[in-house]
Amino acid sequence: MNINHDQVAQFLKDHPDFFSQHSDLLTALSVPHPYSGQTISLGERQVMILRDRARGLEVKLREFIQFAEENDAIGEKLHRLGLGLLRARSLEAVLQALYLSLREDFSVPHACLRLWTAGTPPELTEFTPASDLLRTLADELQQPRCGHEAPEEVRLWFGEASPNLRSFALAPLREGNVQGLLVLASEDAKRFYPEMGTLYLSWLAEQAAAAVSRFVG
Repeated sequence: MNINHDQVAQFLKDHPDFFSQHSDLLTALSVPHPYSGQTISLGERQVMILRDRARGLEVKLREFIQFAEENDAIGEKLHRLGLGLLRARSLEAVLQALYLSLREDFSVPHACLRLWTAGTPPELTEFTPASDLLRTLADELQQPRCGHEAPEEVRLWFGEASPNLRSFALAPLREGNVQGLLVLASEDAKRFYPEMGTLYLSWLAEQAAAAVSRFVG
């Protein structure tokens, strides 16, 4: 009866103690070296496999540590922003704290905020009327949207910098009587991309909306 490779492999899976009962085979059997082509013992090949797996786990561990450190840094920046917004004693101070944090802590070179409320809005640039189309867009956003495109109306908010902007993050603001849109922009096309996570952007927008609502409405 002929036995194929798959049957041999299945037999060894079904009998994990096979080499314990035939330990002499570990040194008697030879397999090709994965890199040099020379033959080595089965035991040596197993050691190489374990070393390769260990190196792979080390790489993943370093990645996890890096992600954790990056998340910790972002969390600290959001905490610092939250404190700044809480300490603000006027709407102008809230906006100043927000823009300063985006620029200094988050290294966002360009940021614009537009707000719309019921009643008479303050005489600030942030309350410049927005089109119904843009307000509908902001209302339909369930979470921040990142990518390389932004409505022309939004691009115009950035004045002379507009032609050079290559990526945008649009974050809706909703808090009580306050609604609006926070837009972050960059000349770097890779700064805000469609697949990026938006949890921290959502939290940032929520903090900003809550701080503004203390002085509006």
